[in-house]
Amino acid sequence: MHLTILGCSGSGPGPNQAASGYLVEAAGHRLVVDLGNGTLASLQAHGDPFSVAALLLSHLHPDHCADLTALTVLRRYHPNPPHDPRAHRLPVHAPSEAPTRLAAAYAPSRAELAETDLSDVFDFHPLGPEPISLGPFTVTAAPVAHPCEAYGFRIEHDGQVLAYTGDSGPCAALADLAADADVLLAEASWTHAEDRPEGLHLSGRQAGELAATAGVGRLLVTHVPPWTDADAVLAEARAAFSGPTELVRQGRTYPIAGTADGRGVS
Repeated sequence: MHLTILGCSGSGPGPNQAASGYLVEAAGHRLVVDLGNGTLASLQAHGDPFSVAALLLSHLHPDHCADLTALTVLRRYHPNPPHDPRAHRLPVHAPSEAPTRLAAAYAPSRAELAETDLSDVFDFHPLGPEPISLGPFTVTAAPVAHPCEAYGFRIEHDGQVLAYTGDSGPCAALADLAADADVLLAEASWTHAEDRPEGLHLSGRQAGELAATAGVGRLLVTHVPPWTDADAVLAEARAAFSGPTELVRQGRTYPIAGTADGRGVS
């Protein structure tokens, strides 16, 4: 199993950097986790977007889902798709309001809001407590601490485990999702301070503490906003977690069962 970073800028795209989006691949299957602003461009740089088998959306803030509207255009109007996107609708596992909220984002005018529907090219499934089988992957979703319906994910394949926090403040669900994971992909949107808002995001220190508590093999830090000192966030995470820790970079691919010192990154 491999993880490719389509974008990792927190809260919105940054200079030459897309917002949140991740490509997970194993056994010839491709799974996209989040599709924020600018990530469809990155996805196309890593292969045919029609080859994606399913899409997971952690929540419906634009920096995690905005490019689904652009993907709608591609799937509806591509002049020569490899298969009929209406006969092979893309499964989208997302919060319960995804069909209406994303249709509203795509609607060309207020007058057409009620008639806009994306189910011709997408097959929406609300996230819930039951594990999801997506090709070779088993995905477990759990609600996390954020000001909307939001989820973290645990993605498993052939004994390998990737845990993803989505956007979340500290909560018990994160430790359960990350327990003994090979890789924890954790958001860290700011440096630590006691007056940070609760139930919103992790600090670098909290991401490191989560990795240590959960006993993960490796910590990958993501979702650092353009206005946050990324080096300071990374230093906090490394101070709290003694295992391999790094900031992810757009375009890089990380093995989920890599060596302990982090070699094998492309």
